[in-house]
Amino acid sequence: MRTERRREALACGGAAGLAMSGYALAAGLRGRWPTGAGEVAVPYHAHLWDLLHGRAAGDVLFNWNSGYGVPFLADFFAYLMNPFSWLTALLPRDQGRLAVFLVALATIGLGTALMAHLLGRLHPGPRWLRALAAVGYGLCAWVLDVGGAAPMWLWGLVSLPLLGLVGDWCLRERRWVAGSLCVAFAWAGNLYTAALATLMAGLLFAVRLFATPRPFRHRVRATGRAITVTTTGVLLASPVLFVAIRAARGAQPESPVQPLGPSGLGNHLARLLPTTQGGRPLPDLAIGVLGLLLVCGLPFNRRVRIRERAVWCVALVLVVLSFLWTPTVLVWHGLAIPAGGPYRVAFVLSGLLVLAGWVSLAHRPDGLTLLGGAAVVAVIAALAASRNSVRTATWVLLGTGGVVLLAALWVLERRHTDRRANTVATWVLGGAVLGNAVWSGYAAFGAATADTASPAAVRAGYAAVRGGVDWPAGRSDPGPHAFGTNDPLLLDGQGGGYFSSYLPTVAALLLHDLGAGWTAGGRQTASVTDPVGQALFAVRAHLDDGPPPDGFTPGRAAAPPLVTVLPPGARPDTSSVWSRQESLLGSQVYDAPLPAPAGGPLPTLHGTSGWSVPPGAEGTVFTANCTPGGTAYFHGVWYRGTVSGLGTSYRSDGEQPTTAVAIHRLGTVPADGTVRVTLRSDVVSQVPARPIGCLRAGALEAAVARLAATGATRVSTGGHTLTATLPAGSTGTALLSVPATEGWSCAVDGGRVGAPTPVLGMIGVPLGVGASRLTCAFRPPGLTEGLTVASATTAVLALVAVFARLTRRPTRTPRRTRRLAARASDGT
Repeated sequence: MRTERRREALACGGAAGLAMSGYALAAGLRGRWPTGAGEVAVPYHAHLWDLLHGRAAGDVLFNWNSGYGVPFLADFFAYLMNPFSWLTALLPRDQGRLAVFLVALATIGLGTALMAHLLGRLHPGPRWLRALAAVGYGLCAWVLDVGGAAPMWLWGLVSLPLLGLVGDWCLRERRWVAGSLCVAFAWAGNLYTAALATLMAGLLFAVRLFATPRPFRHRVRATGRAITVTTTGVLLASPVLFVAIRAARGAQPESPVQPLGPSGLGNHLARLLPTTQGGRPLPDLAIGVLGLLLVCGLPFNRRVRIRERAVWCVALVLVVLSFLWTPTVLVWHGLAIPAGGPYRVAFVLSGLLVLAGWVSLAHRPDGLTLLGGAAVVAVIAALAASRNSVRTATWVLLGTGGVVLLAALWVLERRHTDRRANTVATWVLGGAVLGNAVWSGYAAFGAATADTASPAAVRAGYAAVRGGVDWPAGRSDPGPHAFGTNDPLLLDGQGGGYFSSYLPTVAALLLHDLGAGWTAGGRQTASVTDPVGQALFAVRAHLDDGPPPDGFTPGRAAAPPLVTVLPPGARPDTSSVWSRQESLLGSQVYDAPLPAPAGGPLPTLHGTSGWSVPPGAEGTVFTANCTPGGTAYFHGVWYRGTVSGLGTSYRSDGEQPTTAVAIHRLGTVPADGTVRVTLRSDVVSQVPARPIGCLRAGALEAAVARLAATGATRVSTGGHTLTATLPAGSTGTALLSVPATEGWSCAVDGGRVGAPTPVLGMIGVPLGVGASRLTCAFRPPGLTEGLTVASATTAVLALVAVFARLTRRPTRTPRRTRRLAARASDGT
């Protein structure tokens, strides 16, 4: 038994080693890996490094770095629960790209090893052939094109074979407790991919249940066991599930995605061939030439029982068709097509192809099978030949690799009793599979774009941001998009920029309403850039807008504390971005006149909704009268075109509702007080009714001084708490420059704890007749319920484990008695 386990571990380890070597070789030869790692994965892993080393301002419950303070537990579950992500702590902080690469490498290895083991449970066969077949799964096109840049999605590569093994235990009516724990492990690692891997594992379970004759009672028992194991495992992962559901309910909706149009049979078939990338979004399915030959030959393999062949072929056809029809694609993606890629879970189909191909390989495909498989591959290649995604490398791999693989498979079938011939053929297969993997990875990484942020530039930005840190007295804001979508995490600042699937709508709308920009329909926010907005968020240091230079010099400005006090009776004004800023500031600092058309194509005013500006080369001219000496700003929000005024000209690329443009500085108001702005629109564009705001000279400084005098004298923050000391007898409303997301509770002077009262999207706490101390704490919605369900499920699981152990005890006594009797008989 030990020898058998050692050999199995060696085979699975060999599969993992081959897959990891192929991925690393391809990345090393190309000098890069799939694009996108630097946008999301690296900043999140940099923040994980800060958390693990005690350097982060927040904790796993709350993120003080991004969005000016947002919940973090749902994001932690979504982006950082891959267990290998914790390897980040072992490397220096500025080696984020290397850390993400190692996480991807380790995940690929584990997923490949589990698939190799699952293939053996599916059908017995030569171990090293299983290892080679599993490499096709570990380095499928989805991994090379999509998964490698996203360790959170890559966990699905582990979940699918792991859940397939759980299904195997259910068929054998074994390991109910271990199966439940494995389901929980998969779902906790990444909820999104695990849910969809569970669908495919369920299909695999059904295929195995009906592919071979079984007693009806056994099918009922196995199905019941599978249902209870899955349910128990999911309930064990309830904290992840409950927190994610509650966070998704309050998250900013994703940008509208166009329905999937007809892609053509040839385009889809091309994705089964190696090294086919580019063009319109389609599922990345390629599993290597070996896997393609095997799965195409399955219908011709007479050594596989007709019933088993039929069940596998029907399952493959149904799943393939489900990737062609929009309603079923929606089901595969949790009823929402992702904006970043409509086939984010294509790895599940790649896994099914590998499993079906192994069924054929394990039955020693004969000459007819090999010729039939080659003929089908030839038909696929012919139908896909004219597609742009098919390259020269595709034909080289299909031609040269196909001939070598067919010859080796023929030798294995004809000379299966000749050990030396089998060894040589296996080595040839191994070399061909590894070569195919490296070449495919090399081609995929060549299609990726290089990261724009060099490690040296990131280190310079990090040093500049850290040099201005005054937290929690004030914020050091990295500014908008110097490196990517999550600069505050990457540079350890306290900014407004954030990209997350769970970004709260409250936070997105607060920044939008105060003049910050956003993209991706609000799922990607940016920091405020105007001085009033920065004062409202207690920004005392910031990096300037624009591309990063060789070195950074943070700008500095006076700002009130993180907690200020609005006087009693203050009533918010939401008529414009300028009035909203003034309401939170508690002072009138702007001139915001209604502009008048003064030339060019005539715009149309739609009441408070704003102006419709027609396109035209000469441009539409607006004029507004402001106090001389002030600073004029323009806020076009959704405007698309060129804005010129007071010596400034810039491009505005707004597009409702996906892209909103931030407030932009025009210049100093001239002595005559006339601000003249020219808008040259690309199309009919909308601008607010009062797009021009003029900040009066000295007004902001006076407002900040007043807020500093009446605001908190001391602010301290914990991982998810905030405490502020106020001047004695403070009245009105304490205003925290933090989005009023669900989950906050506050108390005044140690009194009753209650939910705060939002003020235009910020946390507001009424102070009553007078107060001197404010305490607030955050708890993620859904966490309490999730922990309760998980605790109850754990108790049930423990009882089942104890009961199962006790019921097995009586069966051990006869065995011991028989051994003693045998020894006694030997002695006599």
